[in-house]
Amino acid sequence: MGKNVLISGASIAGPALAHWLGRYGFHPTVVELAPALREGGQAVDFRGATHLTVLERMGVLDTLRGLQTGGRTTTFVDPDGRRRLRLPAEFTGGDIEVLRGDLSRTLYEASLPYTEYVFGDSVTGLTETADGVRATFRHGAPREFDLVIGADGLHSNVRRIAFGPERDFVTHLGYYAATWKLPNHLGLGRETVGCNTPGRLAQLGGGHRDPGLADAFVVFAAPELTYDRHDLTAQKALIAEHFAGIGWEVPGMLESLHGTSELYFDSISRADVPTWSRGRTALVGDAACGATIGGMGTGTGVVAAYVLAGELARAAGDHRAAFAAYEGRLREYAQGCQKGGDRTGRFLAPGRIGGRLRDALLNRPAVLNRMLDEGRKVSSVELPDYPAELAALAG
Repeated sequence: MGKNVLISGASIAGPALAHWLGRYGFHPTVVELAPALREGGQAVDFRGATHLTVLERMGVLDTLRGLQTGGRTTTFVDPDGRRRLRLPAEFTGGDIEVLRGDLSRTLYEASLPYTEYVFGDSVTGLTETADGVRATFRHGAPREFDLVIGADGLHSNVRRIAFGPERDFVTHLGYYAATWKLPNHLGLGRETVGCNTPGRLAQLGGGHRDPGLADAFVVFAAPELTYDRHDLTAQKALIAEHFAGIGWEVPGMLESLHGTSELYFDSISRADVPTWSRGRTALVGDAACGATIGGMGTGTGVVAAYVLAGELARAAGDHRAAFAAYEGRLREYAQGCQKGGDRTGRFLAPGRIGGRLRDALLNRPAVLNRMLDEGRKVSSVELPDYPAELAALAG
C-alpha cells in the first residue's frame, strides 16, 4: 500500500486523520475549499470515555481543556418571557466544549509536521488507476495519490464524485437551522435563552469571546425547501418568513439578520452511505454517517479518524482490508450516535404537545440525569490502542 493520501476537508475529521496518518509514516495532503482555517463558529463538545481517550492519545486533550468554553445554561421561555425549562451547562456542553474554530486550529497544528495543506481549492474529479487515484482540482494541477479520503462533511464533494449524488445519501429530517452574530443587548453571559412557539425556536446566547456580541440560533420545521446554498439573501428571506409575527426578542433578531454577512443556514439532515469505501476512496466523519446537529458528529469524526488511520497502518499494504475493518468496527457505533440527530429538531422546536411533554419530563432531575448518562454510554465504544500496538510491532 502506498503512503500518499489525499484528504478532502480541513475542518475536524480531516486534520485528525492527517495527524494519525503522519504519525504512522503516511504522507497526507489536505485540500480545503476555504481560503484558510475557519475561525470561531459554534461550540462543539466531547463526552464520554472514548472521546476523551482518543484526544489524550493524540496529545491534544490538555490543550482543549485550556480552550474550553465551560458550556452555557439553557433556558426555554414562551413568547411572553415566562420560563418553561432550564437545562444545566453539562446537558449541552458535554465533558469538554470548545469553539469549532479552536478545535480545528488545534487539530491542524497537531497534524502540521506531517501534512501538506492546500487551501482555496477542491477536488473536481477522481479516476482510479491500477495502482492509485488521479485527482483533478479546481485550480491546482492534477496529481496522483494512493488513496483518497472524503472528510468534507454532510455535503461531501468526494462522496458526490466517487459515490453518487447527494440525494442518494442525505435525508431531510424536517427542520432547518441557522446561526449568526448580533449585539448582546440583553447582557447575556454564560447563558442561553430560547423562545419556543410550535415548530420554532429563536435563541440568544452570550458570546464566548466578545461580551458585546451574542449568538443567534434559530430552528424551524419545514419540508425540504428549494434554495441556493450560497445565496445569503434567499436564506435570510426564508428565516424572516418563518419567524414573522413572533414576539419576545425575535423582531430585533430579524432586524440584525439583514446586516450580517456571516450566516450559517442548513437543513437538519442525516447521511447514510451503505458502504463507506469504494475502491481506493473512503469516507470519514459526517460524509459517511453524519447528522447536522445533535448526532455527536464532532466526537464521532475524531474517533473515526483514529480508527481509519489505525487500520490503514495495521493493514500492511491492503487498503481493502483496512477499509473493511474500519467500517466493521465503527458502523454500528456511528449509527448509534447519529440517531440523536433524528430527534434534534423535535427537541429544539417541538409542536405544542411535544413541547409540553419535553418540558414536563426534563424539569424532573432524575429524567435529566438519565439522559446525560445515556449520552455518555452511546458515545463510548471499545477501541484498540493503535499507537501502542503499532509501536510494539515496529520495535
